[in-house]
Amino acid sequence: MRSLLWPFAFLYRGVIGARNLYYDHFPGATHHADLPVISVGNLTVGGTGKTPLVIDIARKLRHWGRRPAILTRGYKAPAGGTADEVLEFHDALPDVPVIVSPDRVAGAAHAQHQHNADCVVLDDGFQHRRLARDLDIVLISAFEKWSRDLLLPAGRLREPPRSLRRAGVLVITRANQVPTEQVDTLATDLQRYGPNMLVVRTGVEPADLVTQNGQRTPLAHLAGRRVLAVCGLGDPRTFAALLSGLGCADVGLRVFADHHRYNPADVAALDHAARREHADLVVTTRKDWVKLAPLWPAGGPELVRLDVRLTWLDATDPFDARLRQAVEMHR
Repeated sequence: MRSLLWPFAFLYRGVIGARNLYYDHFPGATHHADLPVISVGNLTVGGTGKTPLVIDIARKLRHWGRRPAILTRGYKAPAGGTADEVLEFHDALPDVPVIVSPDRVAGAAHAQHQHNADCVVLDDGFQHRRLARDLDIVLISAFEKWSRDLLLPAGRLREPPRSLRRAGVLVITRANQVPTEQVDTLATDLQRYGPNMLVVRTGVEPADLVTQNGQRTPLAHLAGRRVLAVCGLGDPRTFAALLSGLGCADVGLRVFADHHRYNPADVAALDHAARREHADLVVTTRKDWVKLAPLWPAGGPELVRLDVRLTWLDATDPFDARLRQAVEMHR
């Protein structure tokens, strides 16, 4: 199948190359906002853990006394509805404005003038170059074999790897879920894209469980319980690995497409599967929770959400210094 898509990948490479050439050599192609812009993006399609990092960065900025806003295009939002990431941002950061706009330039201006923001965190912004940014942060999942992959649609690369030279920081995510040697090799490979490139490693770990009434429950609540896991993620391996380390008695993992919009038929099927397998709990992610919980039947198997936290496996001082420099040295 991939061989049939190679010609289209070749054409895609040409389009991306021409587009990047335009932005690299025509200064008027980009718009410089009146406030600092921090972009968080990736090189591949699918999940790399952008949302937890955007949340972590917004919290850092708030802690430093800044007034951040999150700017997102609202990817795969249903007609008249709200995109998954937007719901997650609102849930995790109720005091941070989230601006949804496919026009990032207009969105940045809206954040400044309507929400009094003094900096913007641009979600999934690496390929959206019309809005200039003060710092490009690019995420690479430790699971990915990105250097051997092909461009869309034959592979999962949104741009050629050499585009990483535009970044100021490369973040290896989920580094605690693969062998250390593999992460070390990846870090060495990434460092060659620039002598001043900062490469840092982050991990992900379970934080706690949240029940349908909003109560937080210790992770020990899963020990020995029969669990049906449900997720619709770009890369479900992280979720599966986290659950496997919590001592639950696994009764199955139901994987849906990334950004899947659950409907009553999906919920009825999950309810039936949980009852058939005598599951004590149905466990899902924050991303899926915001769509599943409103549809979950009363009296059905208990639905709980596994919250995770981003962990810094390297010292945070170099990353924090780059972030502070970006927001403080903005011109």
